[in-house]
Amino acid sequence: MLTPDALRLAKEKGYDLVLVVPNAQPPVARISDVGKIKYELSKKEKETRKSQRTSTLKEVKISPKIAQHDFEVRVTKTKELLEKKHKVKISMYFRGRENNHVDLGRNVVDRLLEAVAEIGKAEGPPKKIGKNMFVILSPK
Repeated sequence: MLTPDALRLAKEKGYDLVLVVPNAQPPVARISDVGKIKYELSKKEKETRKSQRTSTLKEVKISPKIAQHDFEVRVTKTKELLEKKHKVKISMYFRGRENNHVDLGRNVVDRLLEAVAEIGKAEGPPKKIGKNMFVILSPK
């Protein structure tokens, strides 16, 4: 169909002539509503951005002398965060004489790692830098 005829036909129907494949021989065009096409494209872009959510890093703090109930609360919170596909940083701060007993803190971290093993895995071994020990968990 010739371009002037296609334009006339589109105006009669109240739509626009949209060029689909400009490089083809002959160029391909269709009669449609430009506003509707833009709306659908923006909707698709919004959907792709929604699915491309980057995983955020959340932090759960524990101490070497943590009570059993507090430990269970931290385990529950860590599981919730991992189920939501967040990465979780488990951090422990050693104060005063606690710094001499790093092994006790390491045991607490290992217990926590065992408790969340079915949902998440550690990206590496627990690291102690200065007065802090931390490990990063990622969802399985």
